[in-house]
Amino acid sequence: MIAALLIGREGSVGFPGKNTYPVLGRPLMEYPLLAATKSRYVDKVFISTDSQKIKDIGLKHGAEIIDRPLELCSSRALGEDAYVHGYQVIRDQEDDDVEIMVLLHCNAATILPQTIDEGIKVLRENPTFDSAVTVSRYNMWSPLRARKIGDDGLLHPFVPFEVFGDPKTLNCDRDSQGDVWFADMSVSIVRPRCLENIKEGLLPQKWMGQSIYPLKQWGGCDVDYEWQIPQVEYWLKKHVFSENSIPY
Repeated sequence: MIAALLIGREGSVGFPGKNTYPVLGRPLMEYPLLAATKSRYVDKVFISTDSQKIKDIGLKHGAEIIDRPLELCSSRALGEDAYVHGYQVIRDQEDDDVEIMVLLHCNAATILPQTIDEGIKVLRENPTFDSAVTVSRYNMWSPLRARKIGDDGLLHPFVPFEVFGDPKTLNCDRDSQGDVWFADMSVSIVRPRCLENIKEGLLPQKWMGQSIYPLKQWGGCDVDYEWQIPQVEYWLKKHVFSENSIPY
């Protein structure tokens, strides 16, 4: 069985109500939910949440609900723990063995069913791969450009320049260090072993395991702040979503 698991909780400090915020006339969470339900390979869709509103939207689309434990609903709770819990519930209650888990966030709308299907095919064709995850290129956020504020109140390199080579050969061109790819949280398609042995996974998203295949796209993100909504709307419109129709 291939199972999709969305996670989303009631509370949000940076953007209250983000998971159900209306985007092009639909709740934000409806986009990853639709992508999962329209996948050619996903057999069942589950949602782990403590929110009644999220549950109601999920049930409308035929998803099965997993009650997210209170200890996994605080701002300090990690997404990886919610994924592990959800996987364990699915594994223990389903008759079929879980072949692949499709992990989604209720606040990450930049995903299509075709991308999910591509990732599943990649894992089936490459048994040594742990996962396939969406990545977007953000060269403007190269680690070379990252700064932190020191005890003196001034900006300092977040990572020592020597990590990137001879500082004399570096320059301010945002492309000079090569393309910078970020896991954009739109989807993580993983083998159960990644969740069963999550401590062995690569930081910071340990549910991805170690051998991670990139599903390249552009503009992907999970929404943490209201100012990100216009970017998501732009992405959706470019992929032929509108208030009246969806492209599948």
